[in-house]
Amino acid sequence: MRRIIALFLILSLSLGLASALAEQTVIVSGTGETLVTADTAVVSVGVNVRKSDALKAQSGANEVIASIRAALTGAGFSEEDISTGYINLYAVYDYSRDVEEIVAYNASSTLAVKVTDMSRVGEVIDLAFGAGANTLDGVSFSVSDDTAARAESLKAAVANAKDKAAILAEAAGLGRIEIASIQEGNVYSFDSGVNNFSRKSFGNVEEAEMDVATVVRAAKICVSATVTVTFVVK
Repeated sequence: MRRIIALFLILSLSLGLASALAEQTVIVSGTGETLVTADTAVVSVGVNVRKSDALKAQSGANEVIASIRAALTGAGFSEEDISTGYINLYAVYDYSRDVEEIVAYNASSTLAVKVTDMSRVGEVIDLAFGAGANTLDGVSFSVSDDTAARAESLKAAVANAKDKAAILAEAAGLGRIEIASIQEGNVYSFDSGVNNFSRKSFGNVEEAEMDVATVVRAAKICVSATVTVTFVVK
């Protein structure tokens, strides 16, 4: 009886191994992307102040930052949407006499301003520089809710994987293929283009000097998804 059971187990394992070896698979990755218009921007503006005294340099930077904040809140931007970006103070050295000598102190500070009205992004820059800012670290765009875009990108990624698998199967002379499993990869979003800064143009020079505003065009945000799909040949 034991011998019969052993023979049965060996036969079952052999059949299972043969079946596994006979099963052919095609494994491909798919990518899908969806473009959506940004609805949120963060403007990073600030100031650099250099003085011979460290406290005076820092005090000068603080004064400008306070002026920028006041200009923004005075124009209706919420205090909650204005946060400190970074604060930095360092010594400036002179090595021309082969001796390390401190000649000045450089204080820098920035504000990160969140803007949800894309038509006012350029206004933030103009208000800040009008209040004494002398640095612009850039504008970053994002989408507040990319749920729908993520779903579309995942669908597109699966469709892309199907197309590639069909091409591979046909090229290899395989039979009909079916999806056996799908593994989700990365789903992420990023700014798809360079932030575009320009100036309004006017035919009249005097009018241009009186009313020139920075125009910032909101970037398209790319929501990208990847999947790995395993197909079995039928």
